[in-house]
Amino acid sequence: MSEDLEMQQRRLRAKNALDDLSNMRGMGTELVTVIIPPDRAIHDVRQQLSQELGQASNIKSKQTKKHVSDAIESAISSINNMKATPENGIALFTGHVIVGNNKTRMTTIVIDEPPEPFRSFRYRCDSTFEVTQLEDMLIDKTCYGIFVIDRGEAAYGVASGKSVHCQEEIQSNIMGKHRQGGQSAQRFERLIEEHAHKFFKRTAEHASSYWLGMIDNMEGIIIGGPGGTKDQVLKGEFFHHEIAKLVRKPTFDVGYSNESGLRELVQRAGGLMHEIELDAERQLVDQFLTEIMQQHPKATYGEMMVRSALEQGAVDTLLLSEGLRKIRQAYTCRQCQHGWQITAERLVEIPPCPSCNAASDQIRDDPDNTISLMDELTLMAGHSSSKVKLISMDTEEGATLMEAFAGLAALLRYPWS
Repeated sequence: MSEDLEMQQRRLRAKNALDDLSNMRGMGTELVTVIIPPDRAIHDVRQQLSQELGQASNIKSKQTKKHVSDAIESAISSINNMKATPENGIALFTGHVIVGNNKTRMTTIVIDEPPEPFRSFRYRCDSTFEVTQLEDMLIDKTCYGIFVIDRGEAAYGVASGKSVHCQEEIQSNIMGKHRQGGQSAQRFERLIEEHAHKFFKRTAEHASSYWLGMIDNMEGIIIGGPGGTKDQVLKGEFFHHEIAKLVRKPTFDVGYSNESGLRELVQRAGGLMHEIELDAERQLVDQFLTEIMQQHPKATYGEMMVRSALEQGAVDTLLLSEGLRKIRQAYTCRQCQHGWQITAERLVEIPPCPSCNAASDQIRDDPDNTISLMDELTLMAGHSSSKVKLISMDTEEGATLMEAFAGLAALLRYPWS
């Protein structure tokens, strides 16, 4: 799996977990949050949780005491086999969650591969889970370089999310109109153009030097200005070659070439910024939609067909919607020891055993063999060197993939059925 895909999936898993956790509630202060940063020793946390378990026996309400004890024991069980804290730390969210009709269900969510390291240790027992650190690491850090210029001044910076940061404003000090005639006019005109060339070069070098330090997180460079100077700068190839690759067209007319101009540029170019991010996804879904209309399509959809195509190595690119939330839930029957998996939404009712028909109270979850459908299919794709693309739901095409094809499709290497 590529590092970029792995990071996308880490962020998506964390985002999905955050969505689930934010909606979960306990009957009382029964939900336990344990966040362990990378520099906190596991055995110290295990010891602290054991002490908390002892103190839980002092809770007066029998139900609350039982639920809190269950949650702490679940947290201890989750870290018992760990010899060391994971590289980015680990977060445990566990407790009896309300599932409707005054009923609760014991739920444990473990995040052991967060997209960024957890910052600090946290133990909390409350009616909701503590998700602040998770929210902070999911703030979008991708950004756009923004640059405005005319012959009098220039400014550059970055735009990220709703914020605009102006790194520097630069004055040109280029000479204005003059009264000299004859040969002096030509000389002054030449001097002005030389000063302008040096100014364009200087501002482009300053901006390039600033942007190169964050180039891995940059989606593109947007350029604007009051007149034709911005296009002149582009044609002059003043930017560093790595930065020049990120320059997006068209350029934009704005009224100023200072910090106010940067803010106006973001307003005018907002559509372009969004399109840059989504265009590649849109093209993939369009390719899929075109292909399935062919007589012998090199595309398929639906879990059963996609799974079969992956097993036979026929998938070139696996398309997974970010809205795909299903899991491959594993169960084990206490009566006949039969184990099985089903594809289901999260927090569904426990089914009876398909082998001996034992009631749901005889069935237990098998967390060691439970995996999200997205992760399972990604692993299968890796076995046949298939590419995997995560498709957002921010475009009409992305929404179509989720709504019409259950968020799961594949472009194939050859026609297959």
